[in-house]
Amino acid sequence: MTGSAALFTDRYELTMVDAALLDGTAHRESLFEGFARSLPGGRRYGVVAGTGRLLELIERFRFDDAELEWLRANEVVRPATLDWLADYRFHGDVWGYREGEAYFPGSPLITVQATFAEAVMLETLVLSTLNFDSSVASAAARMVSVALGRPIAEMGSRRTNERSAVAAARAAYIAGFDATSNLEAGRTWGIPTMGTAAHAFTLLHDSEEAAFRAQVAAFGPKTTLLVDTYDIERGVETAVRVAGPELGAVRIDSGDLPTVVVAVREQLDALGAVNTKITVTSDLDEYTIAAMSGSPVDSYGVGTSVVTGSGHPAAGMVYKLVARRDDAGEWVSVAKASASKVSVGGRKNAARRLDSTRTAREELVFVGDGPEGEPEFESGDRLRPLMVQLMVDGEPDASYTGVAGTQAARAHRAEVMQELPIEAFRLARGEPAIPTTYR
Repeated sequence: MTGSAALFTDRYELTMVDAALLDGTAHRESLFEGFARSLPGGRRYGVVAGTGRLLELIERFRFDDAELEWLRANEVVRPATLDWLADYRFHGDVWGYREGEAYFPGSPLITVQATFAEAVMLETLVLSTLNFDSSVASAAARMVSVALGRPIAEMGSRRTNERSAVAAARAAYIAGFDATSNLEAGRTWGIPTMGTAAHAFTLLHDSEEAAFRAQVAAFGPKTTLLVDTYDIERGVETAVRVAGPELGAVRIDSGDLPTVVVAVREQLDALGAVNTKITVTSDLDEYTIAAMSGSPVDSYGVGTSVVTGSGHPAAGMVYKLVARRDDAGEWVSVAKASASKVSVGGRKNAARRLDSTRTAREELVFVGDGPEGEPEFESGDRLRPLMVQLMVDGEPDASYTGVAGTQAARAHRAEVMQELPIEAFRLARGEPAIPTTYR
């Protein structure tokens, strides 16, 4: 496998460029927009994630010799187009919502301005990144909101592919998760990592006590001991006896968790381990976490549900041509008019209307460059602009990339959640928390 990701794309992007180069339309300046027509599963809001990764991917999007030779051997495009691909670099501009921002149906999450050939090449890259990462972040944010401040760790690497695992860990962290089990995510994005032992470690030893003693000898009494390999009550007793009352935590990975957690808390307190924490795992999602809101749980570990978007592994985003320059150099709005897939043409700008309590009430999408001055609202309401420039002449804004960009996105998400109305956090299916209005 080569280092290039240029062929992680759809064939029709290259064949469109091939035909457009042939008829001379490839170099028409164009405007593409990424947005979601709806929120998955009747959710009330979504969370933008993947932007920082996408900017870095666009900057590195190249066709190396190996990719060009494969395209040539398989006659995907004409030789002249291969020459164009050999020199491909994105030189356009990109605007969009900040990573960590909330979004709603129709929100113009990303706008790409470049020649048709340069911009259309990015369709699969844009959508594969934003659809997956935003799906994970949107699910993770729901879990964070019902955890009521209790720490949550992402531990779903074994439930997705190796590259998606790293992306998912980053998206969950932006959405408010506190740590990940994935070491590559820790190295690449600066996310705190966690993890001690699985059931295999206990089964390796001649007894549960021997396994606990080995773990305490290696990591000290503040470690987390997995107590449900055999019998939970006996496991808790053995854990406290081996580590002492200053045992850091016990982990429970099975059983009727709300009931088990109460019993374990009572047992720990009776044994004098009043400061020992309880962490639970076992196929958690936002609904099971919410069901344990009144239980004495101290932290959660979530795997399958978060990396699969809690049943919605893609956010439903699309990437559409919304404007292009004509032969006279004027911008012309264009839009798809297919039944059930209608889109709104033209350049967009967006702002969120906040009332006097700084609660979001409306998503305003301005068709054109934006309003001439701030619209008039009832007393106290104001607009918060949503779109920022992410890339200029093919160069990403460094404040949105790397470890620093990931931390900034996490902080921005926390601020944005304070603006959403209370109905946004209901888990039941429903309409978006605020309406989207075009002006």
